[in-house]
Amino acid sequence: MAVSRKFLTLNHTTKGQVNYVKRTKVYKMVICAMIAAIYATISLALAPISFGAVQFRISEAMTMLPVFDPITILGVTLGCLVTNLVGFMTGANILGWLDIIFGTAATLIAAVLTWLLRDIRFKGLPVLAAIPPVLTNAVIIGLELCYLIAGEFNWPVFLANAVSVGAGQVVSCFVLGLPLVWCLQRNGLYKKLFIHSDSMAQ
Repeated sequence: MAVSRKFLTLNHTTKGQVNYVKRTKVYKMVICAMIAAIYATISLALAPISFGAVQFRISEAMTMLPVFDPITILGVTLGCLVTNLVGFMTGANILGWLDIIFGTAATLIAAVLTWLLRDIRFKGLPVLAAIPPVLTNAVIIGLELCYLIAGEFNWPVFLANAVSVGAGQVVSCFVLGLPLVWCLQRNGLYKKLFIHSDSMAQ
């Protein structure tokens, strides 16, 4: 009987762990889809300022979310992909298919680097984590625009577009993104939203 009870207890525990893992996976998928939907909705609703040489994607503030949970990397990347794809199909995105590939890659790279820099904080804020989205988009989107405008690499054209795109990213990440992180940390909401929220995010 003792062995039978032990087996039943172990079996119950195992089933509980399996159910927890399943719930965790489902929850992560929901969070990922929610972030992607919010990113794409904001970007497309503000399409006139979301595409082009002078662009200011408010949704790029969400590239700061990886400081809480790496699953958000997939969310913002999918959101960017959907945005660029719809922008291409509707003609709003002047960069066309280039942005679907390279623009999305820029967001992915930036989100990964933001996650890697999440533990370097100043007064509780991951300030350095806001730099990758600025630099990666300035360089990659700047190159896209350079080849679109000049047909080849041209330093003055590249620098002009890189600075323009970078300036928009500074606003999105530093002016909007860091306050977003601060708000989520201050009210503790990040602990409820993200299962693997960073322990240093306090």
